[in-house]
Amino acid sequence: MADEAVNGGQAVAVGTAYLAQIKKKRLMNFIMLVVFLALLVSGFYTADSRNAGGFWDGITNIFDFPAAMFGEAIERAPLMPGYLVKYFPSLIETINIAAASTLIGALLGLGMSLLVTRGFAPVPWLVNPLRRVLDILRAIPEIVIALVLIFMLGGGPVPAMIAIALHSIGALGKLFSEVNENASLKPVEGLSSVGAGWIQRMWLGVIPQVAPNYLSYALLRFEINIRASAILGFVGAGGIGYDLRNTMSWGVGKYDEAAAIFILLFLTIVVVDQLSGLLRNRLTHGTATSQVTL
Repeated sequence: MADEAVNGGQAVAVGTAYLAQIKKKRLMNFIMLVVFLALLVSGFYTADSRNAGGFWDGITNIFDFPAAMFGEAIERAPLMPGYLVKYFPSLIETINIAAASTLIGALLGLGMSLLVTRGFAPVPWLVNPLRRVLDILRAIPEIVIALVLIFMLGGGPVPAMIAIALHSIGALGKLFSEVNENASLKPVEGLSSVGAGWIQRMWLGVIPQVAPNYLSYALLRFEINIRASAILGFVGAGGIGYDLRNTMSWGVGKYDEAAAIFILLFLTIVVVDQLSGLLRNRLTHGTATSQVTL
């Protein structure tokens, strides 16, 4: 009976401690939520006070630009095919920027991923420093790098390509390294037992296992880079984004051309998204899906 009383007392004590911990956790979560909301509200009002125009004053004009653009596009609909042809070369330039930067980023990111994957790295003490390099490349936005390069090299597609490639190295290097960690070590150990060097072990033992995942992530990054290259055009980095900035800056009278550029961008992103989705599915699962949704 004494043992049962002791065990019952211990159970009550444990239950009381558990409930106390639950209450403490809920209190901390509530405090964090209040702090988050306070920071969100104060940050919004700080940004609004420093903005050129007040948010509440300008929100009523949010539909003015779309209305003007679509109005001019409908009014000048017969001219739309000509605009599409006119800006198609700029679209090709944007796609070329994205393709070149993705290729460079994928190749260098692949090399970096093998150098930072534990178990594969030829120099183990370089793993953490190289991981921090990837973090830095991934953390700095493309537009910041592009602005610096435009200041140094002048406007054009080259700064945009370099900026997007550097960011792609950081992003793909991280993704590729996570893929490498799932690769089997048995082929690597087998190659090592017959005297294969590090490059041979990586090329013959690791890359064939994870190549479909590499290509899948590279295609996904290509989609992202098309959007990024279009955005960088706003800061003078060439491509269709530069034409879009000019047409929007011109104002009334050029909105129909801006609408044509939006149509080109939309169609391009949709087509690339669907094609890369089919290719990724084929690479990772062996067959392409039979249904494409827009």
